[in-house]
Amino acid sequence: MTTPISDATASATRWSRFVAVGDSFTEGLWDVPDADGQCRGWADQLAGHLSERRTAAGADPLAYANLAIRGRLLRPIIAEQLPAALALEPDLVSLIGGGNDVLRPSVDVDRLARDLEAAVVRLRRAGIDVLLGTGMDSAGSPLIRATRGRVAIYNAHIWSIARRHGAYVVDLWGMRSLRDWRMWAPDRIHLTTDGHARVAEAALVALGLAPDDVAWDDPLAPLPPVPRAQQLRDDARWVRDDVYPWATRRLRRLSSGATRVAKRPELAPVE
Repeated sequence: MTTPISDATASATRWSRFVAVGDSFTEGLWDVPDADGQCRGWADQLAGHLSERRTAAGADPLAYANLAIRGRLLRPIIAEQLPAALALEPDLVSLIGGGNDVLRPSVDVDRLARDLEAAVVRLRRAGIDVLLGTGMDSAGSPLIRATRGRVAIYNAHIWSIARRHGAYVVDLWGMRSLRDWRMWAPDRIHLTTDGHARVAEAALVALGLAPDDVAWDDPLAPLPPVPRAQQLRDDARWVRDDVYPWATRRLRRLSSGATRVAKRPELAPVE
């Protein structure tokens, strides 16, 4: 007689092969490096959470690959990373991209959404569960908030795509904790280690699983207001050290990840 499997155990062991695709957000900039010197990031942490739950339930560790490369636009992600992901025969794929596209004022957000939906359809037809993610709310950023309207439209498309095709969505826009600058690296575009950890918890919740940390989206204790002079100095440093190099690469049509390869291109057990 077969012993019934509990709902909790079934959820913990539902996925055995997870592949992450995307850009720097999924590659993991600027989380702490792993044993190989690669930044970990929220997707790596999510894989760790899922693997721990599998082994606790008596199953094999999760097999995981991360194909994301910094600087990638959505179309190259779909053209280059998606076929490689499909070849690995996963049962879960995180597909989060388009952030580099919406930084460009000339972006066609509706076309971006059509490309994303076509990729989701391709994955779902292969029987693969898909995890999408909204863009983050940039209301507090002095320059990036100019993209807020484009991100909001793209987010609306993402929720509609998920509803039509049965995908999961990490609601980054709605995360209260990410409105705190302590969650962000000095470049104000990538997350800190704490930010990545909170997104990994949000991903568990998006997948219908209980978070490991129930306080994953609790706001941090407020800091004293930053003096105006200090804020201006910080903004000037940011423009000099981060905005100017990005704009220069943009004018030269260079990508920060042009010569990089995926950090974890093959499925391997998460220990």
